[in-house]
Amino acid sequence: MEMDKQYTSYIITGPTASGKSEYAHNLARKIGGVIINCDSVQIYRGIENISASPFAGRTVSDEIDGVPYRLFSILPLSAQISVADYLNLARREYDAAIASGRTPIFVGGTGYYVNAITDGISPMPEITDENRARAREMVATDLEGARKMLPTEFTATDPQRVARAVEVFLQTGRHITEWQKLPRSGAITPTPYKILINPDMSELRPRIAARIPKMVAGGALDEARAIISAKWDASRAIGAAQLCAYLRGEISRDECINDWITKTNQYAKRQRTWFRTQFAADEIINHAI
Repeated sequence: MEMDKQYTSYIITGPTASGKSEYAHNLARKIGGVIINCDSVQIYRGIENISASPFAGRTVSDEIDGVPYRLFSILPLSAQISVADYLNLARREYDAAIASGRTPIFVGGTGYYVNAITDGISPMPEITDENRARAREMVATDLEGARKMLPTEFTATDPQRVARAVEVFLQTGRHITEWQKLPRSGAITPTPYKILINPDMSELRPRIAARIPKMVAGGALDEARAIISAKWDASRAIGAAQLCAYLRGEISRDECINDWITKTNQYAKRQRTWFRTQFAADEIINHAI
């Protein structure tokens, strides 16, 4: 990044455990920035350790060391949020930061949130409460059956995204992939300066292996108990499913940690591929922060 130039806004992204949160925080302190969450799990309250939130191990508030933080831990586990909902929230925080004279800094590794910020989203119809509830019930009772309703080009397996695709089809009779081909709108303009922190897996693996046992010791088990109590879909957060299985006595503690590490490594590898092929970064940092 040109050290003598400050941009209107930034988006800092990369795979899990790359150090993007620390980088964003340091940048915010330097330039008077506001950190805006761009992670689909860190937006939920009560799973800060599992989601590796900046608020893990600390009281959730609207700032850390004087740096404002927005859209972290704002939703209960019972809430649902679409990409369009997220983009509306993100734009509101962006506008508020600009109005206050601060620089918006989006940070997170959720590809479809990143895409919404940089490219906007395709128009989507309003969904009735009836169809939304029906879609979620279908996914909860028969995920594979629900996926069979969708076209082969829809490859997502996350239950929330499957439910979103099903509800669009129930509402309109058209698949979500058809809607996604329509012109996009709502992107942040001017486009944020895009920084990708993308270290090699040889650097990420030991960082992931070192931090997950600390997450378990730091409160992740209590968060998993809350997930079970809330009947939240644990498959939406890597680590949650493993912790819940451990608490139910289905696997040992070591199996829980080892599987969590394995799944996180696999996720980081998929993230690296996505960012390398789908994210046109203005600047790439090829080492962990």
